Amino acid sequence: MSSGQDLSSVKGTSEGAQSVVYIVDDEEAIRLALGSLLRSVGLHVETFASSPEFLAFPRYDAPSCLILDVRLRGESGLAFQEEVAKSALRVPIVFMTGHGDIAMSVKAMKAGALDFFAKPFRDQDMLDAVTHALTRDRERLLAEQSIAALRISHDSLTRREKQVMEFVVAGLLNKQIAAEMKLSEITVKIHRGQAMKKMAARSVADLVRKAEALGVKPHSERSG
Repeated sequence: MSSGQDLSSVKGTSEGAQSVVYIVDDEEAIRLALGSLLRSVGLHVETFASSPEFLAFPRYDAPSCLILDVRLRGESGLAFQEEVAKSALRVPIVFMTGHGDIAMSVKAMKAGALDFFAKPFRDQDMLDAVTHALTRDRERLLAEQSIAALRISHDSLTRREKQVMEFVVAGLLNKQIAAEMKLSEITVKIHRGQAMKKMAARSVADLVRKAEALGVKPHSERSG
C-alpha cells in the first residue's frame, strides 16, 4: 500500500526536485523499517506491496530509484525487472531478498540492477546503494532535458539552415557549401551564422558535438 504522502514537492524538472525512493516488498515490516531508514536521511519514500500497485502509481519527473524484493507474493521480482526493461519506465533498481543466491544475483545484475542485497543487510550499505542509484538517475534526467532542449533548437532552424548545418558538420568551408547548394557565399555565411546562433554553438566543434547528440548526420554521410 502506498504511503499516501503528497508528491507535489517533486513535480517539475529533475534539477532541484526532491528525490523519490519507491519500495516494493510484500512484507509490511520491511516496508516500514526501510521507509523509516530512508526518510531519516531526508528522502521521499513511497511503498507498495506488489508491482501492480507500483505501476498504477503516478511517477514524477524527479530523480528516483526502485528497491525491489526478488520474491513477491504470487510474482517474481526478476520477472518484473524484465517487464520494466521492456517498457518506457526507466528507473535504477536495487534488489533485496531473503532467499538470494549467486545465480539469482548474477541474473539481476546482468539485467541492469545496480545492487543486490541479501536480508538482513547493513543500513549504511543500503543508503550508499540508494545514493548511487539516485545520482545516476539524476544524471540521466539532466541528459534527457539537455537533448530535449537541443531538439527544440534544431527544430527552430529553417530547411536551408539545417542543410548548411549538415555541410558544416561534414567539414566543408563556406565557398564549398555555396557550390554544393548553388548559393552565394554570403548567403551561406548568413545561414551558417543563424544556425550557430539558434543552436547556441560556440564553435564548429561545439556544433558537431550537438549534431552528434541529436543524431544529425553530416551531409556526406546521408544516403542518396
